[in-house]
Amino acid sequence: MQSDPSPAGTDGHGHRQTVLGILLALSASHLINDTLQALLPAIYPMLKASFGLTFTQIGLITLSYQLTASLLQPFVGTYTDRRPKPLSLAAGMTLTLAGLVLLSLARSYGLILVSSVLIGMGSSIFHPEASRVAHMAAGERHGFAQAFFQVGGNLGTSFGPLLAAIIIVPNGQSSILWFTLLALAGIALLLQVGRWYGRNVAHFHRRAAAHAPQTLPRRTVILSLAVLMALIFSKYFYLVSLTNYYTFYLIHRFNLSIQGSQLLLFVFLVSVAAGTILGGPLGDRFGRKYVIWVSILGVAPFSLALPHVGLAATVVLTVFIGVILASAFSAILVYAQEMIPGRVGMIAGLFFGLAFGIGGIASAALGRLADLTSIGFVFNVCGYLPLIGLLTWFLPDIEGASRRARRLQREAVDPRWPDDEAGDH
Repeated sequence: MQSDPSPAGTDGHGHRQTVLGILLALSASHLINDTLQALLPAIYPMLKASFGLTFTQIGLITLSYQLTASLLQPFVGTYTDRRPKPLSLAAGMTLTLAGLVLLSLARSYGLILVSSVLIGMGSSIFHPEASRVAHMAAGERHGFAQAFFQVGGNLGTSFGPLLAAIIIVPNGQSSILWFTLLALAGIALLLQVGRWYGRNVAHFHRRAAAHAPQTLPRRTVILSLAVLMALIFSKYFYLVSLTNYYTFYLIHRFNLSIQGSQLLLFVFLVSVAAGTILGGPLGDRFGRKYVIWVSILGVAPFSLALPHVGLAATVVLTVFIGVILASAFSAILVYAQEMIPGRVGMIAGLFFGLAFGIGGIASAALGRLADLTSIGFVFNVCGYLPLIGLLTWFLPDIEGASRRARRLQREAVDPRWPDDEAGDH
């Protein structure tokens, strides 16, 4: 065994290889983390009935959770870019565990808000650090690595409503305590990932500094970040309308039961998971800008039709929406990380934080809009959001320059290396 192993190993040409074991552990821990976090919105109908909450108060629960995560994640990512903290992954899961315990015992609206803040703090630590480790373990397949990491979270988000329907709704709020066992398993898994992270982070930073690509002009970077943030706004504002209010829409429009609506929410969230795992490899193969084009703007025909169809067509359309829309995030994240090299944690924290923040604001705003109008009106308005994807036109072609730089590096190692993009995929 090498005394100073590369974080992703190397092949015969000096290129980093993908460490699938670490990516699998990260995806599994992401599944656990997001399953636990998804329990909160999944039991909104139960909390609404038990505590007599309005849609506005429901939205504020999500706002307290997601705004906490949004504000803290960029700071966590920036700080750990300079001072890596391998044990922070397990620490984040511990905060989520504390939030779950409090949620199971809460007997007032105020305590529900405090528990949501603790869960948000757990997310603010877990996501940027886990994304950094996925970047370390990616080798040359950054899109695949981020998608593989992200799909665990999407699956966890889909399992949350299903487990809530099976366990929490029939047995009551106190049954949330059973999920602390899952949190403890996540902590144990993240301690192992943290050890690998600690052993390899110094080597990874040296390699990243030696192979950093040329940076873009400041004005181009600022414009591109603004466009990417607008696309994140479009994606997550629309996504929140489905993840948080789809059950209420199905109950209101089609008279489904709480459990029946949660099962259809599970179908939608599974389609989101499927779209996520497709987006990363497609971005590696065809270019991330093309994936961003399709994944945001391509949802528009389905989102515009959704409020005007019956139950069966609603289920089919939401599956298409989930698959197409979900492919965007890993492509956007890797695109931004390649645009600003050396700031993996900051970019991950910024975009995960932005996603959480937009989700929280959207939840509160849409809840208020639903109180003032109707759930049907909310879905009509949100159907136009994917048209913001037209802004993708303004993103520069950074991947062409990146591929040329990688080809030059290969030729420097081995002049016989073929002039193609096989290693990029």
